[in-house]
Amino acid sequence: MALLLGTHSGSFHADDVLAAALIRAFLDPDAEVVRSRDPEVLAKADIVFDVGHVFDPETGRFDHHQREYEGERSSAGMVLDHLEAKGAVAPELAARYREELVDYVDAVDIGARQPEHGVPCFSMIVGVLNERAGDDFDRWYERAVSLALDVVEGIRAGFERAEADAEAVRKAMATAESEGRRALQLDRYLKWKPAYFAAGGAEHPTDLVLFPGRGDWRLVTIPIAEGSREDKVKLPETWAGLEGEALVEASGISGARFCHRNRFIAAFDSESAALEGIAQVPAPSPPSGDS
Repeated sequence: MALLLGTHSGSFHADDVLAAALIRAFLDPDAEVVRSRDPEVLAKADIVFDVGHVFDPETGRFDHHQREYEGERSSAGMVLDHLEAKGAVAPELAARYREELVDYVDAVDIGARQPEHGVPCFSMIVGVLNERAGDDFDRWYERAVSLALDVVEGIRAGFERAEADAEAVRKAMATAESEGRRALQLDRYLKWKPAYFAAGGAEHPTDLVLFPGRGDWRLVTIPIAEGSREDKVKLPETWAGLEGEALVEASGISGARFCHRNRFIAAFDSESAALEGIAQVPAPSPPSGDS
């Protein structure tokens, strides 16, 4: 049997909308919502949030309006804490939700911060949906929850992709080091910098990244630190700003396509051509102060 969720009737807010979306994402996709302020109606619900003046995770009650509650959560943050405590949401993913969405919704809902005027945000978008509702708040509440569920699932998908990317980067780093390669070789484009530097990339012997692009192969220099504009190495000065036949002539590599004038990225027709390019990249300069 599907879970029955209870929340307040009338206009809705980002926190009660997000609480319902989190429950549908991690506990029961078929959970039904009853919107009421009648205590007898709410008493029949398995989980009640943003109404009822009770905060008791053991009985599935998540309200923050009562004087006794001294925390900084709205119903969204309360529900996320509960899902994490139950093991329904991994701690790392829960932290991502708080960082990207839930802490902000909590802060706006309890008045700890105000949305910036003219800057669209989740809380503002949910608020605007109320303007469309007229007197049909229940139907528009479900539309808002559907939107919130897409956001929740999108953050989860991004988190899972980042985890997979990080594992691929760590394996590529280990392979490069064991085989004495200076290039981190990836089988697809991915967001490699966060995982690379989290795994000690600043001290790793690689200074280039090689991966397939859309119909080509990309060779990219690695910065000395995440966020730095200084690279461990630069691509050859003779390649700078060239493309097509001009780059082929300058490099002697058949299949060389393009090199940025700032010498941090080059493109080649094939992996073999890119590997030829790696052989021409000058060795990194020794740290300043070395003899």
